[in-house]
Amino acid sequence: MSEKRWAGLCARAGLAEPRRDLAVARAAGVRFVAPGAAEWPRQLDDLGDARPLGLWVRGRPSLRMWALRSVAVVGARACTEYGAHMAATLAAGLAERGWVVVSGGAYGVDGAAHRGALGAGGATAAVLACGVDRPYPPGHTGLITRIAEQGLVVGELPPGDHPTPSRFILRNRVIAALTRGTVVVEAAYRSGSLVTARAAQRLGRHTMGVPGPATSALSAGVHELLRGDAVLVGDAAEVVELVGDMGELPPDRRGPVLPTDLLEPRTRQVLAGLPARGAAGADEVARRAQTTQDDAIARLYELRALGYVERHGDGWKLTRQAMISVRGGRSPC
Repeated sequence: MSEKRWAGLCARAGLAEPRRDLAVARAAGVRFVAPGAAEWPRQLDDLGDARPLGLWVRGRPSLRMWALRSVAVVGARACTEYGAHMAATLAAGLAERGWVVVSGGAYGVDGAAHRGALGAGGATAAVLACGVDRPYPPGHTGLITRIAEQGLVVGELPPGDHPTPSRFILRNRVIAALTRGTVVVEAAYRSGSLVTARAAQRLGRHTMGVPGPATSALSAGVHELLRGDAVLVGDAAEVVELVGDMGELPPDRRGPVLPTDLLEPRTRQVLAGLPARGAAGADEVARRAQTTQDDAIARLYELRALGYVERHGDGWKLTRQAMISVRGGRSPC
């Protein structure tokens, strides 16, 4: 450390008034949690020399217990409607699955994530870059007050301290270390939320990104993360698959089930061998389905019983029902 920086730290230390800070904190219902205390989240020790000297906590729940099953949802302050929707939906889904949603209390994605969790009747924690008794930004005073009443408001700085740009960057490492993983919803190339994501990667935490339009500058930073080690996620179930316990898997993703999906594979092959228009002989259907003529005839009669084909002289053709089923509800035109 340079002599100039050391002198600056000593000067700041001389201005510290810990007794006053503790008195102000008690009056505001704020407690100080130090490393080694029962409420201290031990995952913060992964920060090494960058570990906070302690955290000021406002709210009733145990910080340590809440942090054990928590996910950070962060992103752009000037987010789009899509970003706000995805943040709120993700947070609500995580809350419904019993996860604590952690964010920074800022405008945009942060605020949407907090509201999504609260709206689902879930748990959320805001990590601030200022004193926890001083809601910032001022426009989120009501939101942060509500978080303090139902969840937790956390910060490194003593009561009354105001935020500065460098303090937001320092705050982001706490969000990354406190949680099992970080989801970035929208972020430009120089977004502060990317600092949180990269801190999470250095700490060995899961890093996830929600993709946006390829033409959106607000998603460019997320897409850059996804080109690296981050994992693409689209909903809470996919987030929990990564950060959750073994066996917490998302549901299988597939399109709508069509009636023809229930047919035996070889029978579907024969059905696919019929032309879209007109009739075809059994020998032609067999050739298209890569089977024998006898097998094709047997399966054509099965399909006739199910209403998929009809016989016209020596030929076979699709019924209207088959045309709709095979083409997902659209007849050929």
